Amino acid sequence: MAAVAFGMVTTRFGRTPDGRRLEVAGEFDAPADLLWELLTDTTEWAEWGPMVEAVLCADRRIQAGTTGELETSFGVGLPFQITTCEEYRWTWKIAGISATGHRVEELDDGGCRVVFEVPLLAAGYSPVCAVALQNLKEIA
Repeated sequence: MAAVAFGMVTTRFGRTPDGRRLEVAGEFDAPADLLWELLTDTTEWAEWGPMVEAVLCADRRIQAGTTGELETSFGVGLPFQITTCEEYRWTWKIAGISATGHRVEELDDGGCRVVFEVPLLAAGYSPVCAVALQNLKEIA
């Protein structure tokens, strides 16, 4: 598979449990548990998600079945539902549409890789994921 790297971010096509996706990934000198906490804590999403202003959700930590609403930077509220959340990977639907998956992979050196799994029809969203990775790098 071809990979394109820019800065700390690598983009490539990959196979996921949800089918073929564009994978936007970055490596971190931080433990997988820390990045998993940032990705699953709804109070942190606005810190690293470039298009998230706030999250309205009864659950601070997501799990399969969690629902809520994203307040977006373009002024629109969008409902979401977490569809899977296990083994360092979670997926969701936004406004009823399957959206980007999130996963954390442990690396042998004690660090980790965070991967955003972008549906091919939403490939134009990959630069937003690259910014999210850079934001996560600043937080972690």
